[in-house]
Amino acid sequence: MPEYSEIKYWIGFTRVPGIGRVRLALLKNRFGSLEKAWAAPGPELLKAGLDAGTADSLLASRPGIDLDKDLALIDKYRIKVITFESPDYPALLKETHDYPAVLYIRGSLDAADADSVAVVGTRRATSYGRQVTEDIVGNLALNGITIISGLARGIDTIAHRAALESNGRTIAVFACGLDIVYPPENLKLAKDILENGALISEHPLGTKPKPENFPRRNRILSGLSRGVLVVESGEKGGALITAGFAVDQNREVFAVPGSILSGMSRGPNRLIQDGAKLVRNHLDILEELCLPVISRQMEMKDALTPGGNESIIIKYISDEPAHVDEICRASGLDTSTVISCLAIMELNGLVRPTGGMTYALSSRLKY
Repeated sequence: MPEYSEIKYWIGFTRVPGIGRVRLALLKNRFGSLEKAWAAPGPELLKAGLDAGTADSLLASRPGIDLDKDLALIDKYRIKVITFESPDYPALLKETHDYPAVLYIRGSLDAADADSVAVVGTRRATSYGRQVTEDIVGNLALNGITIISGLARGIDTIAHRAALESNGRTIAVFACGLDIVYPPENLKLAKDILENGALISEHPLGTKPKPENFPRRNRILSGLSRGVLVVESGEKGGALITAGFAVDQNREVFAVPGSILSGMSRGPNRLIQDGAKLVRNHLDILEELCLPVISRQMEMKDALTPGGNESIIIKYISDEPAHVDEICRASGLDTSTVISCLAIMELNGLVRPTGGMTYALSSRLKY
């Protein structure tokens, strides 16, 4: 593992266009250290195996890179820099053929993150997409699975939040430097992730979220995971790019089916047609990955007062949203009693509101 003083040269090389893990290895082998490689003249860089264009790029970039300033910023943001030589480098990611030379990490990685699933999908999630993401991700998190996503609007955001709400771990992979939260409205979510997970990027601080960075980011999403779950997507987009990386990296691909009339289900439906695993619930994923199911079902006798109104109401609530009026008719209880009981049950995590005065079982009670 590089000494702390050597880290700034790793950071410096990540700022040079055209220099990645393979060329860094060439330089390290030639000069013995990246510090010496950083100061090497052009002819020596060519002897190390760099082509003329890359050598010129390095020579042109070096004067404008302040290594000590970079190191100070790393300390300011409490970022850990992990190189591919480090024993802390994620083992799953290192199995892939195009893993980054350097990872910038805020928060913490955990050994348990080896059991992880990447969740991706459209930025324009439908109510169906939101519901299935919350249910599947919530149950995966309850079963100790780390949820990996890209902090984007839509399915990514829903997945991160569902994991945190189930007290699970989640990792967000950035397509920019870790000093920039994109989209900016997810700043609070990024801070919450730091409490029980990590923010990761291959880009040095100050890197803007350029369009070309996002497809490259997706290979890290799939590379860190044991499988990729696509919830909703059109026929093109980042979610399908991630699924493609997963196939190349020998990862499992999972897809949630949807209506053939929905544009947001065309991507997952096509993946299923092409051989992806059709997912109905979290159990399908755990079974395919040969992971144990942790029983999280709450005992009704502990959660509900025997013979109380809540015990009556729970009989008429299922996975499908039920309107308050339906519950009143089925239970024989008046509207004010039902609404009052539902409020208490929601606070206790037994039911969840689904909009328009409808309620469904909490994911904690489904399996």
